[in-house]
Amino acid sequence: MKTLYPQIEPFHSFFLQTETTHSVYVEQSGNAQGIPVIFLHGGPCSGTKPGHRRFFNPEKYHIILMDQRGCGLSLPFGEIENNTTLDLIADMERIRKQLNIERWLLFGGSWGSALTLLYAQKYSEYVLGMVIRGVFLARQKDLDWFAKEGAGRIYPELWQQLLASVPVHSRSELVKGLYDVVFGQDQVSQRRAAKAWINWGGQVALMDDYQEDDKPAHVTEKMVQQVQMEMHYAYNKYFIAENQILKACDILQQIPAIIVHGRNDLVCPMEAGMSLHKVLPKAEYIVLPNAGHIASGDEMIDALVAATDKMIEWVQ
Repeated sequence: MKTLYPQIEPFHSFFLQTETTHSVYVEQSGNAQGIPVIFLHGGPCSGTKPGHRRFFNPEKYHIILMDQRGCGLSLPFGEIENNTTLDLIADMERIRKQLNIERWLLFGGSWGSALTLLYAQKYSEYVLGMVIRGVFLARQKDLDWFAKEGAGRIYPELWQQLLASVPVHSRSELVKGLYDVVFGQDQVSQRRAAKAWINWGGQVALMDDYQEDDKPAHVTEKMVQQVQMEMHYAYNKYFIAENQILKACDILQQIPAIIVHGRNDLVCPMEAGMSLHKVLPKAEYIVLPNAGHIASGDEMIDALVAATDKMIEWVQ
């Protein structure tokens, strides 16, 4: 069984300057002469972590991590102006050009999987291959599962707490209700809704591993900003057309791809992974019978590290 590669430190980091107030944090690690790969984190607004470097063989890969606009170490944190999906894709392309990379591998999970596919559809000529985990297609039914009719039936206790964090008249359209509250002027309501949303996301993502201790004791301004960004993207339907990702997959048929999806993923249910594989039939499709949403656990780590190792053979 594959395990994570040893921890490594970046050999270089910088802030990508954009044409706006945003400065995007970028770091490089591994082998500067190796196969370039960019890691695309989930969220939006979760940011990268040192452990994300460990999915890649540091002797073979030139590992690039970016914190998307307003996330992680990027500045200003939580800024939603000039922060759309197209902006993030443009940032990726700026990074590729600035680092003088001809073609690179894309590795993305959850929201990062949507970014992977959207970038590849726009810039397919620069993509060596794709490793896609926990497929998120940003369709209305994907959002409805998580925030309307779906996961709430599995965890009704926290679902009721989430509903209670918005006014009664807003509960039928919860995303709009949460958007209005977290961007409202009532700071008490802001923090109550942010805490409820964070708790809800933790429960659905971690499932049985979610513990009472995981709940935030105090809601900070940074946590509110994180939820604001999530609502900014969800309320605006992730700034793409309905079913845009699946409809545009014809252009990706010749790009090597590995799709990894946990059977027990309650954030992004299996149907999304199967639907993507239907339109990318040449991709290797790996269903993990015991894994959930997050990129941890022996089964998931084994599959993801095996995927990046296999990509070395495919793209060299």
